[in-house]
Amino acid sequence: MVKVTELGYMGFNVTDMAAWECFATEIVGMELHDAGEGDRKYLRLDDWHHRFVLHKSNEDDLAYIGWRVPGPDELEEMAAQLEAAKVPYRFASTAECDERRVLGLLKLNDPGGNPTEVFYGPEVMTFRPFHPGRPMFGRFVTGDQGLGHCILRQSDVKAAYDFYTKVFGMRGSVEYKLRQPDGSVVMPTFMHCNDRQHSVAFLGGPMPKRINHLMLEYTDLNDLGVAYHAVRQRKLAVGIDIGKHSNDQAVTFYCGNPSGWLSELGWGARSAPSQQEYYSADIWGHEVEASGFGMDLDMVAPEEESAAKTDAA
Repeated sequence: MVKVTELGYMGFNVTDMAAWECFATEIVGMELHDAGEGDRKYLRLDDWHHRFVLHKSNEDDLAYIGWRVPGPDELEEMAAQLEAAKVPYRFASTAECDERRVLGLLKLNDPGGNPTEVFYGPEVMTFRPFHPGRPMFGRFVTGDQGLGHCILRQSDVKAAYDFYTKVFGMRGSVEYKLRQPDGSVVMPTFMHCNDRQHSVAFLGGPMPKRINHLMLEYTDLNDLGVAYHAVRQRKLAVGIDIGKHSNDQAVTFYCGNPSGWLSELGWGARSAPSQQEYYSADIWGHEVEASGFGMDLDMVAPEEESAAKTDAA
């Protein structure tokens, strides 16, 4: 079967373009590119024409997500796989491909209703070096790992798992079992399609938006520190404070962006392991700070939880 190779680009519907431009460039470090194209703005992370598109809208949510395949033959094979799986799709028009700056494109919805695209042949502007929106010590981790990872809304985790494994050819499973104060256990599923530890994940259950968070990774720890300082200095909401994950072992923090969902910024992630593991807590940090972002999970380490219970007694 043909498999998707990376998370290539994403589009966001936004109500406040000016706030997003400021957040993306001055805090995160993206490059604003082709800013004068009517109701949309393109953002770069590397030498691609863009990795993100901001669309002026009356909502703040994911507009679409784009997954890459190697070439035209693979796009045709993916269309056949979608048809065999009885997933409705269509080939995009030339004008739609031109807007995305790709050579070919399929449009469909994943099982959670998230607008999804499969493409090949992105425009790569090697003649125009990436110019970050603020001074950076390094770059963003992209290349064959794609742009980053995200959590998407999925009401039926089994259907989502079957789609991303049997149609898109990804690998993954449950990576955390997080016991909550009420006795329930949250078990998020993480999927990967290349060396990045995961490219997409889903929790199951209701989510107010199609997207919960998007993670971007820096090559230099100093850039994460600069972003964290800028967020604190501007008093932006921090959903989850800085800490280190157990699954990808990245140092990250989560802040609210102008659309009201979370941007996770990080550094130092490991590659996807060859065999499946699961974890019951993060390594350190990641305390929930601002609620209301859909990530109010109890990530406390087991020994800390025991100590807290002892102190309370």
